[in-house]
Amino acid sequence: MTERLCNPTHRRASSKHLTRLTCTGRRSRALNSGTVLPIVLLISAMMLTTSAAWFERSLAAARGASNVRDYLQAFHAADSALALCARSVAAAAAFEPQPVASLSPGEPTQWTHKAAFEAGAVTPVAQWPGSLRAPQCLIEAWRLGRRADARAHLLTSRGFGRTGESQVWLQMELVITGEQIERHWRRVAAHPF
Repeated sequence: MTERLCNPTHRRASSKHLTRLTCTGRRSRALNSGTVLPIVLLISAMMLTTSAAWFERSLAAARGASNVRDYLQAFHAADSALALCARSVAAAAAFEPQPVASLSPGEPTQWTHKAAFEAGAVTPVAQWPGSLRAPQCLIEAWRLGRRADARAHLLTSRGFGRTGESQVWLQMELVITGEQIERHWRRVAAHPF
């Protein structure tokens, strides 16, 4: 029936509009038959690219979350070791004699040397859950130049995450004058070794 409507010899006056639409529809279908496949392939490629980008973004977010978890693990281990060392130094301060004059007046630097740190560091906690190694703390005494009656200690702690690269170093300066204890906390930005 469509062929009959498109044939110009069988046109009727009442179906003139219908004939034109039918003939135009057939011609446009014939002209557009090769464009559907490239459009579908383009949309598929765009969807594939978008999903690959989302996948990469989710992998990067997972790596970032894992790194933050490692950092927090190491930070809490170092902070706990520092608090335990500070508590033991403060408890022993009542029984400890005044620092001897042979102590250097400047800030101690033994914590920056690997051999000295490893040899003198104590482990206040046997094992920290989820960490590669137990946290360590080094206690160094020093004499303050302006305050001869005060005893000062530099406490340096190192905490670990799941890997050896995830380390956090913290320090606390304890200044003990009689019954009064001053605490000055700081984070070591770069690993000394």
